[in-house]
Amino acid sequence: MISINNLTVSFGSWELFSRINFHISESDKIGLVGKNGAGKSTLMKIICGEANPTSGSVDKPQHVSIGYLPQIMEHHRGRSVMEEAMSAFDESNEAEREAQRITQELSERSDYESSEYLSLIERLNEVNDRLAVFHSEPPEVQAERTLRGLGFLPSELDRPTETFSQGWNMRIELAKILLRQPDLLLLDEPTNHLDIESIEWLEGYLKDYKGAVMLVSHDRKFLDTVTTRTVELMLGSIYDYKVPYTRYTQLRAERIAQQTAAYENQQRMIEKTEDFIRAFRYKPTKSNQVQSRIKALEKLERIEIDETDNATLTVKFPPSPRSGDIAYKCHELTVGYPQKVVFRDAEIEIKRGEKVAFVGRNGEGKTTMMRVIVGELEPISGESRLGHNVDFGYFAQNQEDVLDKSETVFSTLDRIAVGDIRAKLRDILAQFLFRGEDIDKRVSVLSGGERARLGMAKLMLQSHNLLALDEPTNHMDIKSKDILKQALKAYDGTLVIVSHDRDFLDGLVDKVYEFRDGHVREFLGGVADFLRMRHLESLQELERFKDHSPVSQVSQEEKAGQNDRVSYDQQKAKSKEEKKKRNRISYLESEIEKLEKKMKEIEAVLSAPKEGDDIMELTREYLECKRDLDAKTEEWGELID
Repeated sequence: MISINNLTVSFGSWELFSRINFHISESDKIGLVGKNGAGKSTLMKIICGEANPTSGSVDKPQHVSIGYLPQIMEHHRGRSVMEEAMSAFDESNEAEREAQRITQELSERSDYESSEYLSLIERLNEVNDRLAVFHSEPPEVQAERTLRGLGFLPSELDRPTETFSQGWNMRIELAKILLRQPDLLLLDEPTNHLDIESIEWLEGYLKDYKGAVMLVSHDRKFLDTVTTRTVELMLGSIYDYKVPYTRYTQLRAERIAQQTAAYENQQRMIEKTEDFIRAFRYKPTKSNQVQSRIKALEKLERIEIDETDNATLTVKFPPSPRSGDIAYKCHELTVGYPQKVVFRDAEIEIKRGEKVAFVGRNGEGKTTMMRVIVGELEPISGESRLGHNVDFGYFAQNQEDVLDKSETVFSTLDRIAVGDIRAKLRDILAQFLFRGEDIDKRVSVLSGGERARLGMAKLMLQSHNLLALDEPTNHMDIKSKDILKQALKAYDGTLVIVSHDRDFLDGLVDKVYEFRDGHVREFLGGVADFLRMRHLESLQELERFKDHSPVSQVSQEEKAGQNDRVSYDQQKAKSKEEKKKRNRISYLESEIEKLEKKMKEIEAVLSAPKEGDDIMELTREYLECKRDLDAKTEEWGELID
């Protein structure tokens, strides 16, 4: 369907990729992977015609249609959600007009055997096939089902698009692209602004999509569910695997291992042959054998190992100063804006050292809650307070707007760094893969992932005991996300994180707050526990969500669903406190074990100090651990009793 031929993109003397070739067939489901800055977004723009290569070509039949969802886009204003979605059918209307024109022309011609006449018939069949897809059901039904699948409630379809956040407007643009049903979907990180339920709906839609799909995503599970082929961009070259993402990582490791083994065997053989040649080169009795081996070496096809980009993040957050036992607490908190209350009567308590996730649909208040915690937004009513000695570091979702585009990578940190940390700026940037000439890049030319890494580097300039991270993995490649996850697991402070990334949250957080329907609920346990409970709670609701009932009927069912949830809450209320107690005991036991282990390590150093050991600092740290251990042991004893 589409062929990419000898494609090269260069900027001056630097090549982004060089002479790459591959083919996209009619029903391919392709995951385009590679590190941030490898050229994935650039390649998509070239395929859809929004950018031009330095050399090479993209061969595409004239009538093949492409739908492209970029990472950052302009949103339309002045229309409702439904009106904007219905604009996707403008192409259908144009196809109907084209079918009428061709039909009229065929009726007026009599050259029935000519190639032009046959071409018109062929084109009419193509147009009619597309119209059959468009007209499989009324456009309004298609639009409503798609919007609801992407998370819009029936009551929101008549709201103006400008009253929604950027993430929700991205969903509208995605809905329009899906409704056009192009021959090829190019989706650049479509899950960045989707909640868990919408991601699952999109997974099913794309898996069954009749056209071709090429997508960039850092959601491993999403790639495995949707794609059957993985195309990797690395160090300017392309590698094509006819398998989903996880299997690709296995095959890639096997391929490199096989290449390495074959290369080492060949090198040993070459070394032995060269030793023979050096030993017997000047002996007449061995001259024939020597010449034979020299010729064999000249003809030998040398094995090469594919280059691998092994540069990885080495993130390690600095130790955090001790805060009070309660890092943050709110009581009967109502939050919103003049035109809308986002949620009411929230009860949230985050203890020192806890790692907490905020989850839920976009627009339900997760980012708004973050702004309240860091003091950017005053609540409408209720109590909101940080704990004693809490020093927070805040990573905002919109790094596109937060970072100054006129600054360089280095000056972004240099402008805010103070004291001894200024001497370590290059080391900190190197940890986040900004090395050599990279530190002189303007922020305006950085990819989404590079901006996310730079924003995270800013957090390391100070030692914070509470990290508030709003979608930190948006635009990050999978390897970078894994390393950041491990760094956050090792972080000894309190973590509050907003994320839609199931894989990233799994094993990282020990408590979940869900923002839904204007309220905030606490779920004790990790994200896997939350998903299991949420699925059982909302099974009927999800079925109604995919139902094709009239809007008025759905509204009644939604009200019934709310009553069901109230009943569910009443049934669960009795066991909630007991489960909370058990989880707290388990958490305390784990923390006590860690503290005891750390104290033993410090005792070992203090008993036999070496040159360079800071005895005063080690003693201070030991006493802090002792105080923390005593407090946790006392609380554990009270809970056990």
